[in-house]
Amino acid sequence: ASCPDPQAERRRQEQLLQFDSFSNEAALEIGLKLVERARARRAVVSVEIARNGQVLFAHGMDGAPPDHAHWIRRKSNLANRTGHSSFYIHTEVVQSGGDHDAIPAFDPREYAAHGGAFPVVVKGTGQVGTITVSGLPGPEDHALVVDVLKDYLGVEGAL
Repeated sequence: ASCPDPQAERRRQEQLLQFDSFSNEAALEIGLKLVERARARRAVVSVEIARNGQVLFAHGMDGAPPDHAHWIRRKSNLANRTGHSSFYIHTEVVQSGGDHDAIPAFDPREYAAHGGAFPVVVKGTGQVGTITVSGLPGPEDHALVVDVLKDYLGVEGAL
């Protein structure tokens, strides 16, 4: 069931996919699930999970190019600065007629409005980090993170 307003759907994802706490062990588990899920789809991705500026999980699958690291850094910078997923910002800019590769006030060398970075939010605390995937088209990078978080957090229903 597709939502008539994709932004409402993305806001809902961000509200529902929050943590009671976020440990190094959780980062490892989620990171491994992301890699496993990508492998099952025969996709080649790079994954990075960070909390408060510390990288807790990073993996580039065989065949992943080094430039994935730049994409991950730029997408997670955007999620950290805005508090939204990078795909949410991408969609917002495109819907308002803007160029997602040239957002005013965001240096394109430091920020990328392409799907794949998702904010790690701890209930009652706020955003503490990011989970970022790079290697697929933006909407698919985003969907991979959402699907894994949904399973990990036990969130029922379509998101």
